[in-house]
Amino acid sequence: MQDEHNLEEKVLSQSAEMMVSQALDEVEKIDINVQTDLFKILQGQADGVSFAGEGLLIQKDIRVQEIKIQTDSIDINPFSALFGQIELNEAVNAIARIVLTEVDMNRALVSEFVSSQMQNFDFDVDGEIVSFEPQKIQVFLPGEGKIECRGRLLLKEKGNTRPLAYTALLRPRTNSQPAMLESFNCTEGGGVSIELVTALMQKAKELMNLPSLKWEDMAFKIKDIKVEKGSLTLLVETQVKQIPSSITELSL
Repeated sequence: MQDEHNLEEKVLSQSAEMMVSQALDEVEKIDINVQTDLFKILQGQADGVSFAGEGLLIQKDIRVQEIKIQTDSIDINPFSALFGQIELNEAVNAIARIVLTEVDMNRALVSEFVSSQMQNFDFDVDGEIVSFEPQKIQVFLPGEGKIECRGRLLLKEKGNTRPLAYTALLRPRTNSQPAMLESFNCTEGGGVSIELVTALMQKAKELMNLPSLKWEDMAFKIKDIKVEKGSLTLLVETQVKQIPSSITELSL
């Protein structure tokens, strides 16, 4: 009986792997395991779905070094499941571990997708609206839990616009410590006022302390961040409304 269960899981899992692989631009390794059996499938149930992938290329220029996802028990469409498509009848909780390399992060920052998401940031500085227009940013992961950012932007204040280049060294929020900005230096553009730096730091604090974030129809929460030399690992909790055939949707 156990062998039959293993065979059912294998057939369904391989079908799901094939569908996801076809939706990717490139993948080095992929492994999907649908934890169920024929009896549970006919009842519209599964104990969970695990997904593991390495070297995933998404939207042609966004690369993920490693991703692992495990869902709770799920209610599925039994007819779709028999053909390798996992359609959820209800939203399901999942936990994901995502690893990005320094090269991956900088490649993503210059991608068309990320560039289209970047927008002006407005700040109220002593009753005056000051605007930042991001133009370029690079990330470096030197180790010891630190992230170094080097960037260039346009600063609009008091009716004037001027370029500004900067370097910043920070430690992201983890389970054991709050987010910390260790240094911020202007390398071009004449510097900024203390009041503007204070407003910028307050805005960054608000963003980093949000209880959850939303992307399309998914809500997710970053539980922990681990920064090592050359790589960054995210531990994320999310609620998935659908197990998609496209990894673009699956990758949070």
